Amino acid sequence: MNLPNKITVGRIIIAIVILVILVFPFHDIGFSWPKYLIGGTIPVNLKYIVCGLLFIIASISDYFDGSIARKQNLVTDFGKVMDAIADKILVNGVLIVLAYDGFIPIIIPVIIVTRDIIVDTIKMLAGSKGKAVGASIWGKVKTVFMMIGVIAVFFYNLPFSLFNIQIGNYMIFVATILAIFSGIQYYSANKKALFDDK
Repeated sequence: MNLPNKITVGRIIIAIVILVILVFPFHDIGFSWPKYLIGGTIPVNLKYIVCGLLFIIASISDYFDGSIARKQNLVTDFGKVMDAIADKILVNGVLIVLAYDGFIPIIIPVIIVTRDIIVDTIKMLAGSKGKAVGASIWGKVKTVFMMIGVIAVFFYNLPFSLFNIQIGNYMIFVATILAIFSGIQYYSANKKALFDDK
C-alpha cells in the first residue's frame, strides 16, 4: 500500500473515531466530558472540541493524500474508491450527528446525502459508458466551505458566536447551496451520456 492510500485509510480511522466519540453513550459508563462556559453565555462541551481537532487533522490529510498521489503518480483505483468512502464517512456522518444533536438543521444532511447519491450514480453510469466525469470546480468550493463550516460548528462558532454570529452554520448553508448547484452541473454535463442507449 502506497503512502497516499495509507493516509486515506488513516482518515477513515479518524472519521470512525470521531463518530464513536460523538455517539457513544459515555454517561452509561460513568464518564462525563468536561463543560465550560465561554463569555458567560456559551456552554462548550470538550467532546466537540476534541472532535473538531480530529476533523481538522482528517481534513488536512484529505488534501495531502491527493496531492502526493498526483505529484508522485501514485493514483490507484483503490485510492479513488477509499478516498470517496473516507469523505462520505467523515463529512456525511458528522453532518448527520450534528443535525441529531441540534447544531444544524436536519435538512442539511438530507440534501447532502441525496446529492452525493445522485452524483455518484451519474459517475457510475457515465463511467460504465466510457465517459470520465471530472470534479466540478463548484464541488471543490463546496467542500472547502463545508470543511471550514463543520470545524467552526465543532468549535461553537467561537469567537463569532460571542457576537451572535453563527459563521459555521452560514458556511454549511452556502456549501449546501453549492452542493445542489454542482449536482445540477454534473447532471447537465452528463445528461447525454446517461440517456444514450448506445
